[in-house]
Amino acid sequence: MTTTPTVQPQETIRKLVVEVVDARDLLPKDGQGSSSPYVIADFDGQRKRTSTKFRDLNPLWMEKLEFIVTDPKTMDAEELEIDVFNDKKMGSGGGSSRKNHFLGRVKLSGTQFVKKGDEGLIYFPLEKKSVFSWIRGEIGLRIYYYDELVEEQKPDAPPPQEKEAGTPAVESKKSPVMIVQEEDRYSPEIPLHSETAHEMEESPPIVVVEESPPPPTVQHEHRQHIQVNESFPPAGPPQMEPSHFPPEVRKMQTSGVGSTERVTTERVRVLRRSNGNYSPKVITGKFTGENERISTYDLVEPMQYLFVRIVKARGLSANEAPYVVIRSGSQTLRSKPAIHRPGEPSGNPEWQHVLALCYNRPEAASSTLEILVREGASEAFLGGICFDLSDVPVRDPPDSPLAPQWYHLEGGGDDQNSGRVSGDIQVSVWIGTQADDAFPESWSSDFPYVSHTRSKVYQSPKLWYLRVTVIEAQDLHFSSQPHPPVTTPEVRMKAQLGFQSIRTRRACSNHGSSFFWNEDFVFVAGEPLEDQLIILVEDRTSKEAVLLGHVVVALSSIEQRVDERPVASKWLVLEGGGGGGGGGGGGGSYCGRIHLRLCLEGGYHVLDEAAHLSSDFRPTAKQLWKPAIGILELGILGARGLLPMKTKNGGKGATDAYCVAKYGKKWVRTRTVMDSFDPRWNEQYTWQVYDPCTVLTIGVFDNWRMFPDAEEKPDYRIGKVRIRVSTLESNKVYTNSYPLLVLLRSGLKKMGEIEVAVRFACPSLLPDTCAIYGQPLLPRMHYLRPLGVAQQEALRGAAIKMVALWLARSEPPLGTEVVRYMLDADSHTWSMRKSKANWFRIMAVLGWAVGLARWVDDIRRWRNSVTTVLVHVLYLVLVWFPELIVPTGFLYVFLVGVWYYRFRPKIPAGMDIRLSQAETVDPDELDEELDTMPSSKPADIIRVRYDRLRTLAARIQTVLGDFATQGERLQALVSWRDPRATRLFIGVCLLVAMVMYMVPHKMVAVALGFYYLRHPMFREPMPPASLNFFRRLPSLSDRLI
Repeated sequence: MTTTPTVQPQETIRKLVVEVVDARDLLPKDGQGSSSPYVIADFDGQRKRTSTKFRDLNPLWMEKLEFIVTDPKTMDAEELEIDVFNDKKMGSGGGSSRKNHFLGRVKLSGTQFVKKGDEGLIYFPLEKKSVFSWIRGEIGLRIYYYDELVEEQKPDAPPPQEKEAGTPAVESKKSPVMIVQEEDRYSPEIPLHSETAHEMEESPPIVVVEESPPPPTVQHEHRQHIQVNESFPPAGPPQMEPSHFPPEVRKMQTSGVGSTERVTTERVRVLRRSNGNYSPKVITGKFTGENERISTYDLVEPMQYLFVRIVKARGLSANEAPYVVIRSGSQTLRSKPAIHRPGEPSGNPEWQHVLALCYNRPEAASSTLEILVREGASEAFLGGICFDLSDVPVRDPPDSPLAPQWYHLEGGGDDQNSGRVSGDIQVSVWIGTQADDAFPESWSSDFPYVSHTRSKVYQSPKLWYLRVTVIEAQDLHFSSQPHPPVTTPEVRMKAQLGFQSIRTRRACSNHGSSFFWNEDFVFVAGEPLEDQLIILVEDRTSKEAVLLGHVVVALSSIEQRVDERPVASKWLVLEGGGGGGGGGGGGGSYCGRIHLRLCLEGGYHVLDEAAHLSSDFRPTAKQLWKPAIGILELGILGARGLLPMKTKNGGKGATDAYCVAKYGKKWVRTRTVMDSFDPRWNEQYTWQVYDPCTVLTIGVFDNWRMFPDAEEKPDYRIGKVRIRVSTLESNKVYTNSYPLLVLLRSGLKKMGEIEVAVRFACPSLLPDTCAIYGQPLLPRMHYLRPLGVAQQEALRGAAIKMVALWLARSEPPLGTEVVRYMLDADSHTWSMRKSKANWFRIMAVLGWAVGLARWVDDIRRWRNSVTTVLVHVLYLVLVWFPELIVPTGFLYVFLVGVWYYRFRPKIPAGMDIRLSQAETVDPDELDEELDTMPSSKPADIIRVRYDRLRTLAARIQTVLGDFATQGERLQALVSWRDPRATRLFIGVCLLVAMVMYMVPHKMVAVALGFYYLRHPMFREPMPPASLNFFRRLPSLSDRLI
């Protein structure tokens, strides 16, 4: 019997490469108008520096600094610091005792590192060390990482003397002298980060020492870890005995990686995570960069389930497609049919299936679990086993998965097929909650498309903006057919990318063979970049367009950029033209060439949501992402009072509801609860928050796709809720129910209520969190090269369609109607109701000005004499001491804010019926809002709506004309359109100027104020002369046709 040698996995080491390219516009600090800069990079206790560039404010280094990543799993939690200094030794009279000048720094999180091949040159602005630092300029870096194989060298045979003394040597290595560097105090549960280590000339490599449980039993199973964040350490070859070390302790040794010799003096430093990660003890659960799912489920009600993992069987009697039935009390579930591996006997089937039964502890105290194996065709009994539920173990994450075991199948005493019972079955049984990693795939149902009922996590595709600049075309070959009598042919260019298509305007020509456009187009491209950009050049002089040539460009070959640096243009040869010349339109004929500039923009954020409802503002390029500032936790408890959405079993109303939540690029979908008007999901999800001024969207839908005859029927919307993250207090749990409202053609309808628990886990008033409010909302490229409003709306429509197509290809698919409803794809359509709502919103915003005007009018009319006298006194004080006006105004705003603190909202607001003008909406206006584009209504209804829209537009036209009239009257004061009015006005201005020169300004202000606030008995009821004079000024309205 031969044994196959075990293949050991090759060991790899991850290296981080920081390529320091150059710096621009540094601050001169050597006293002579220049600087001698050098760069120091610090990563994971390793420090390296570049060379010094003598007296250069725009230095060019082009140097690579390599660092060893001690633990690739925690690389996202590490921080890279780049410091730029001025070397005083290079200056005149510099000394080694003096400290070098600080020129700026850049701090990058591990989440911004990309794999080799995806890197790009990025210019980071230099940051200050403190508020009083004077820093300017930027530094160009190219940062990436790669994994390198480590070749294990077999040590030579030791001499006999060393063999004899081998045991004492090992014992001496087991007790090294340890020097522990620690800040403040040591906590074994919350590891702290040591300060920058004092490095020697060569930084010693770092070896990770972690505690890990014994490797679990090998299980031949296939699972998808989608929702629950497993913190199980991977099983691997044992490295060292770390029983007396805490989990996050790292040893620094002076020997190289892979060396077998170690010194006895070692240094242990304790890590503290970067600013993007926070202590799991302050909140609940864990914060990890790799998986965002929290396994503690403290926001929802724990629901216990009895899990049965059916792996495989052996030695069964001859059968075809056997299946397993599990039964406990009144609950019975059936597994999927078994499969047979090629080359395996029919008695060794495999299932790799997990089933879950609801577990009620009081009822299960005296219950048993039966696992029966039956043949698929004849339902013959092939054996079974029985478990006492009181002996079933309980598993709570992050416990390791329970190892399956072999059990001998037994037959019933009175079963007629007991003679066929033979073999063993491999199963594992445990009790867990919905936090178990096996729960998402254990949901069983009798519906044919059971996968459509399970909970899933989806990711939106990575979207890019593709910028196409069409410059010119040359050497075009036109057809021999005569053109109409025009100066030049009408040549246009058409660009196509998937379903997106844009055509240029007519080209300009210099009466030669060159045609110029100089137009910019922007498309939306999604990863993987497998599509092709098609450029068509057409001659549209005649009625039918004639193709002059085309060119196909693969998106994967287009250059990617993350900033505003220029991209080189290129000439591309046109092929396949249908016009004359060449070879009659052959595929390889030369048809001219076209000058293009192509680039994939990674510095933009591709909007797939409305800007005011967006859940993410990060740019496409991962290198530009900032560290996360917190965690958003959502517990979807359930719904209640849902209305019936469909009929089953002869007209009985039913609802099969599931919930979808979207934030950032992550979509989550709960399992479908069948035939329930009060479903309970009790599922918890988490997202990383990069900007608090974002919105979480939660929607509830009725499942139709799980039925075989309604696979193409869309899921029906039940309602949705939006929660703005910035309205949540830090580290506070909000558990509320929100109404689910839907606008139907018959009017507003309440479909039920949804119960959720939400928490924003974020350090309160952390400097990084507060600094977010002072940063631009969108990435930098949106302000350097902004997109137009109409262009951005068209790109958003394309992005929504691409996201919907991507999620529709998932399993189970997320329907297009679900994606469009969650992303508010129809928010730009016309709606009379929304127009009224926006008008009343404007009136509410201006309400304070109206209230102030009424209060001033009451003061003028002396409605309350005491208040009017006090206002006179306050006015005198402010006029005599004008330096008190500004601080008094800010103090007043502060007091108003403190006063309104009493009336702050206690819970996050949901949909507002009154604000939306949904209570009193006209049915015809609602039918118009829900109409398709183009309209599907009869011509007479469209004519009525058009007349109504004309009436509304006429009112708006009148208001705009009134605004224009007032502005033209202001211009008429000095335009001499009315000579007498202008003479009067400039004469009064001269008189006022002379009076102001001679009379102190305080007395003038007091006189004007008291005159304005005079008693009504001294005031005429007619309008003042100044207002009458202004109303008599001419405007341009009399010149309109």
